[in-house]
Amino acid sequence: MLVDEPLDFPIKVGVSASKKNFKTAVDRNRIKRLLKENYRLNKHPLHQYIKDSGKQVAVFFMYIAKVLPENELLQRKMPLIIDKLIKELNETSTPTA
Repeated sequence: MLVDEPLDFPIKVGVSASKKNFKTAVDRNRIKRLLKENYRLNKHPLHQYIKDSGKQVAVFFMYIAKVLPENELLQRKMPLIIDKLIKELNETSTPTA
């Protein structure tokens, strides 16, 4: 979501795992830890885009599957998610004719 009001940092990120799908805090915390780590490792293209465009954005990752994720799956998917986010941000700022 693009943000109009000034933020402390150009990008704010949050993560979530549903208590409905994962009853124990251990599982939810593991999922959130994996999401945060994979975002940290793959955030550079998004940060560069935000820096170059001068935009501010708030991003929230919600893990909605009903099974615990494998780290290898998140390692493959996070770059794709970030690329898709950059494309969406680029499209929302480009006026259509």
